[in-house]
Amino acid sequence: MRRAVLAMSLLLTVATGANGQQGRGAPPGPPPTAQAAARADFTGTWVSVVTEDWLWRMITPPKGDVASIPINAAGRKAAEGWDLAKDNASGERCKAFGAIGGMRIPGRLRISWQDPDTLKVEFDAGTQTRLLRFGSGAAPAQRTLQGYSVANWETGTPPQPGGGGFGTFGAGAGGGLKVVTTQLSPGYLRKNGVPYSQNATLTEYFDRHSDFDEEWFTVTAIVEDPQYLTQPFITSTHFKKEPDGSKWDPTPCQTNPPRIDKPGAN
Repeated sequence: MRRAVLAMSLLLTVATGANGQQGRGAPPGPPPTAQAAARADFTGTWVSVVTEDWLWRMITPPKGDVASIPINAAGRKAAEGWDLAKDNASGERCKAFGAIGGMRIPGRLRISWQDPDTLKVEFDAGTQTRLLRFGSGAAPAQRTLQGYSVANWETGTPPQPGGGGFGTFGAGAGGGLKVVTTQLSPGYLRKNGVPYSQNATLTEYFDRHSDFDEEWFTVTAIVEDPQYLTQPFITSTHFKKEPDGSKWDPTPCQTNPPRIDKPGAN
């Protein structure tokens, strides 16, 4: 009988724990930081590799050239009225280097953790900086070219399939990074003044992958703008990792005049 009582007492002690709180265990710790919970490592220096839309990205397209963009009549009118000299004179020379257009401009990115819950993305083209914030903080009232970007790690797949030599767009087997950017000031989808408005929303999926014995990441970007677009504008942009930052070359915002003007444009 005594042995049975001792055995029962031992079982009760194990079940309740040393603090006597049945069914509870150790108190939960703080949630992991975004850096600690990272599903992929995007830090380092990366160079854009232009594998598509070469004529629209490597040079300034003619004024009024909106090919492949689902632009509406208001957007087309704004693009045909673009004036590079006016932008430069009014201090708006960086409108093509905002969060939406800047990712498509050839150059280098330098990505690092500003703090355990904020990724910092620096651009040498235009010397711009984006902050990708993890968490649910309130967006500021002020609109800026880089907007307010909220990031989270996920395992989902964006609405555009991909593949080929440059891997698979989306989270992939190890998970990926999703970023939603709002609070944007008006800017350009391309250097020739194709507009997006302050109502635009940018959703991006960052996918880290290895191909051709190199490290890459691909950004699938979805731009939605009820003011100027008839449907979402979707692009994919590729970046290759560099061994160090020796080729980092910060340059100010600059848009060269287009080679020719589009016939009939104002």
